[in-house]
Amino acid sequence: MFNKVLIANRGEIALRVIRACKELGVKTLAVYSEADVDSLHVQLADEAICIGPAASAESYLKIDRIISAAEIGDVDAIHPGYGFLSENAHFADICASCNIKFIGPPADAIRAMGDKNTARATAKRAGMPVTPGSDGIVETEKEAREIARKMGYPVMIKATAGGGGRGMRPAHNDSSLVSGYHAARQEAEKAFGNSAVYLEKLIENPHHIEFQIMADMHGDVVHLGERDCSMQRRNQKIIEETPSPIMTEEIRERMGADCVNLAKEVGYVGAGTIECLMDDHGHYYFMEMNTRIQVEHCITEEAYGVDLVKEQIKVAAGERLSHYMHNAKLKYHAIECRINAEDPFNNFQPCPGKIDLYYAPGGRGIRIDSHAYAGYTVPPHYDSMIAKVIAMGTTRQNAIARMSRALGEYLITGIKTTIPFQEAIMRDPDFLRGKYNTSFVAKIIESRVAEFAQR
Repeated sequence: MFNKVLIANRGEIALRVIRACKELGVKTLAVYSEADVDSLHVQLADEAICIGPAASAESYLKIDRIISAAEIGDVDAIHPGYGFLSENAHFADICASCNIKFIGPPADAIRAMGDKNTARATAKRAGMPVTPGSDGIVETEKEAREIARKMGYPVMIKATAGGGGRGMRPAHNDSSLVSGYHAARQEAEKAFGNSAVYLEKLIENPHHIEFQIMADMHGDVVHLGERDCSMQRRNQKIIEETPSPIMTEEIRERMGADCVNLAKEVGYVGAGTIECLMDDHGHYYFMEMNTRIQVEHCITEEAYGVDLVKEQIKVAAGERLSHYMHNAKLKYHAIECRINAEDPFNNFQPCPGKIDLYYAPGGRGIRIDSHAYAGYTVPPHYDSMIAKVIAMGTTRQNAIARMSRALGEYLITGIKTTIPFQEAIMRDPDFLRGKYNTSFVAKIIESRVAEFAQR
């Protein structure tokens, strides 16, 4: 086992890794920007080093400063969390060259699956269904039009790098294709430093289903079921649950086997998530693989009774998959709500600032992962998520009731949050019946949240 781990991240995921390390008896070194000097991960780590100013490009994305901090702190491993450098193969290579273990998959696996266009080709080789699309990068506007007309509209323009909904634009005709093509390239260049895009057939109103994978260095791979991430706003997940309301045992078994085979195809190690689109008839298509721990890993942990972050660290240290990973069974239904510092009644405008009062809900079946506290100032420089509320129950109805109760207890003043928005969703009759897809929020909930605010 490692002696000391550097956490190359911030916020709640940095706290999550620190807690896992403490339970494993591993020391921790936090790195932080000047804007995060008062963050909880800085206070709870064994050591902390400032690596630059507020801007991510000058701190959390600055590889040389992170490696310098690792050498100063004499760490033997780095956990990248999610976002930032977590899917950066170059960073994984540099860690290896410095004899520092990267707690994640091999750099070659990141390259194979981190680039979405390459990942599609890899999925095809592994026998996994993929959506129809371009054979590679689409270099010009003219080429994009020709491919789209051949496939037939609607299509989706997608950045080959990154994730989080950035660099994605739907197109229903030539006009929207041209504008979307250039907008996606510009957004991808700004977000990922890579403007390359490809096209794929747009599956309208699909379900977004992802499978949790865990693999060790000895070729052993398991999956821990699916998460339904269809509740999205502008391609950003807002609620996730497991198991999916639309999943059957037969599809789960087939889909899970495909995901395991794909992970083996690329020699995967560690935690990973394979994301698919599924229609109402149970047909599913590979979309992408996230070669890191996911924001929503918590619901899998609660539903299956496992600790994915500790397992990540253990397999990175060379251990075989734990006995409890092999024998994990679905025990509960779990739901997660992402709480963002945004104003849901003002077009979800970011709402950074000082939190005056902070009271987190508790009680049986409720878990809160958050770096927020009373007196904490939410900085404007990073993702607006400040907390995750996880509710679990023996049934989906029980989990929803607990989530609704917990959201009602959650008190955060001084800034606006999306808590009322999440409360409205928990009361929506279609959500209660599990009747939703990726277009649900845009078409229905955003109008109902205003009604809810007036009651």
